[in-house]
Amino acid sequence: MHGLQVYKDLNAPIGAAIDQNFYSRRAGGPYYRWRYEKVRSRWQWSRLEAHELEKTELVPTHWNAVPAELKVRFDEHYQE
Repeated sequence: MHGLQVYKDLNAPIGAAIDQNFYSRRAGGPYYRWRYEKVRSRWQWSRLEAHELEKTELVPTHWNAVPAELKVRFDEHYQE
């Protein structure tokens, strides 16, 4: 996926459900938070607002750390 950056939040409590969130951004576009919803058995996204970004410390995440199901959702979300 060209230009896609994937992140984790250094400020997220370790071991908490929020620690399982991933963040993405493509080619200078908006940031998205991705979280797995067990009820739907699906990764869901929400667009981050500026005030939410102030509370996060995003660090790049290696592509191998991203779950396979989330990679599929990235393909669906970021249509070429």
